[in-house]
Amino acid sequence: MRRELVNCLCIFLLLVSCSKEPAVPEPLLSVPPGFPAPVFPADNELTEARFALGKRLFYDVVMSRDSTVSCASCHDPAHAFSDTVAYSTGAYRRPGTRNAPSLTNVAYQPYYTREGGVPTLEMQILVPVQEHNEFAFNLLLIADRLKKDSTYIRMSREAYGRDPDYYIVTRSIACFERTLVSGNSRFDQFNFQGKSNALSPAEKIGMNLFHDDRTSCYKCHDGFNFTNYAFENNGLYENYPDLGRFRLTGDSSDMARFKVPTLRNVALTAPYMHDGSIATLEDVVSHYNSGGKNHPHKSPYIRLLGLTDREKDDLVAFLNALTDYQFISNPKFRQ
Repeated sequence: MRRELVNCLCIFLLLVSCSKEPAVPEPLLSVPPGFPAPVFPADNELTEARFALGKRLFYDVVMSRDSTVSCASCHDPAHAFSDTVAYSTGAYRRPGTRNAPSLTNVAYQPYYTREGGVPTLEMQILVPVQEHNEFAFNLLLIADRLKKDSTYIRMSREAYGRDPDYYIVTRSIACFERTLVSGNSRFDQFNFQGKSNALSPAEKIGMNLFHDDRTSCYKCHDGFNFTNYAFENNGLYENYPDLGRFRLTGDSSDMARFKVPTLRNVALTAPYMHDGSIATLEDVVSHYNSGGKNHPHKSPYIRLLGLTDREKDDLVAFLNALTDYQFISNPKFRQ
């Protein structure tokens, strides 16, 4: 009798184990509802080998001259790939000159840097590499380092069919960064996934305020990525130490204008503004409520709003609802 019970148990366990479907690996790129698919260049289409190489380089201090900082040093996944200080520290402990932006949905940007002077993500990789206050290095010298590493040689050949060089550095990191797509906040669940209870009453009031002409927040922070990518002045100062887009164009009308950032995961990316001068979302909302400082190029949408304390709290509540916790905890993106 005991033997029969044992045999039955073994058969039962075998059937159960056989009935389980094999785990389906998570795709390298998940496009959320309501989002277009990111466009990958013809010479840099997404593959597992390119993703893996780019991810490894993103987290490797080999990218900096003194081997102390990596891309992830300033773009921490726990903070939506941004930093927690006004100015990040670069090679040789040199302070940065601008607040590190979030890489959330960076694939959708039509141009890069706060002046918008870099047309592709591949070319953007050159900026921190060559910046004196960031990596202070050279792509050719980075490639020389990688050629001494058998793992990088193997991964480079698998990804691009060539030994490590400037090409594989820029292409692979850009390939990895294009997969950093975030679109599962509670706002997304409410707006794109039909979950009517995903937002609290206060968050819904804040959402309506955000999209109302009374505040005009949506005029600059529009669309699925909460930005129109325009260059605006938001009345932060009367006199700007940083000349903004003027550095690129030399056009006086571009003085102190900066690219409008995405608001996705904004609750995680403090401090705020191009110089990290505002510490909290509450202070950001108070700045816009005040109408900002006088500046000849200040956007017409930046004006005295007259919001009550309750309305300001509701706006902050909505901004918090743009946080995608699945994105920041996704092991696929972490080292």
